[in-house]
Amino acid sequence: MTQGTMTPEEFRKTFVALTRELQRVIVGQAEVVERLLIAFFADGHVLLEGVPGLGKTLLAKSFAQALGLSFKRIQCTPDLMPADILGTQLVVDRGGHKQFEFAKGPVFTHILLADEINRATPKTQSALLEAMAEHQVTVSGTTFRLEEPFFVIATQNPIEMEGTFPLPEAQLDRFLFKIFVDYPSMEELSRIIRQTTVAESVQIAPVLPPEQAQAWILSARRLVRDVLVASPIEAHVVRLVTATRPGDDGAGAGRFLRYGASPRGAQAMLMGAKVRALIQDRVNVSFEDVNEMLIPALNHRVVLSFEAEADKKSSAEILTELTAPLRPRSADHAA
Repeated sequence: MTQGTMTPEEFRKTFVALTRELQRVIVGQAEVVERLLIAFFADGHVLLEGVPGLGKTLLAKSFAQALGLSFKRIQCTPDLMPADILGTQLVVDRGGHKQFEFAKGPVFTHILLADEINRATPKTQSALLEAMAEHQVTVSGTTFRLEEPFFVIATQNPIEMEGTFPLPEAQLDRFLFKIFVDYPSMEELSRIIRQTTVAESVQIAPVLPPEQAQAWILSARRLVRDVLVASPIEAHVVRLVTATRPGDDGAGAGRFLRYGASPRGAQAMLMGAKVRALIQDRVNVSFEDVNEMLIPALNHRVVLSFEAEADKKSSAEILTELTAPLRPRSADHAA
């Protein structure tokens, strides 16, 4: 692994190696794994949604191991307090003199898993806002920087399950992607059973050498930002996001959406598209890259109308219908 400037080929090979290592433990869920890695290299955070027992926690832990980064897990419950995440000031005796010292919470890590985040109260959920947005924590007027890279993987149960608190829109908007983890197929379930009911379990090996991991990741993220975006691609992103605004002429969004996607949705879509371009062995974003990032980047950034909820329409279904006329049908339109 080279030092200094990251090359697109080196990025692509390492991305493939990370994917392959994770799939040794995570059976199926190829799209989930890919989108998790895309979000990480796009310097965003991820919200995983699915019923309990689908391997979301295992994925997060294996992800940190494959990257060779530090990992901490928070089990969110209704009695969890912000100090349990961020840390707290303690009074300690130093040579007969009492003084305050800050005891760091689990947020001080590279990969933070907020497990079942929607079981925590809104006050505790919002404690992560500053850390996610600014990569810092402020406690008792003192600001502490978080070590880079800092990446939050939050999991949540479907909102209709009992004992959950819906995440507010401001919190949801901090996640680059929202990824749905679905049930495994019958074949995949058979593989899971065979793999997890034997004496020896599969162990994840770090793809990145621990002494180089942080520098390599930061270099990779700089490379992602250097991926070229042509003016037509940029205009395409703007059209897709604008189409989600209620009442926009010709979009038809007013019927199903109360609020459209924020500018962060456009940023998320484009940053994800840049990573996808690199793993597709290109240094420029195509229309197809943008279209593939539409659902994970926007499905949590739109608020459904009562009519959509009554018709049991999902945000993904609505976004697909709204943007279908705007999406080129062929990769021949690549920039």
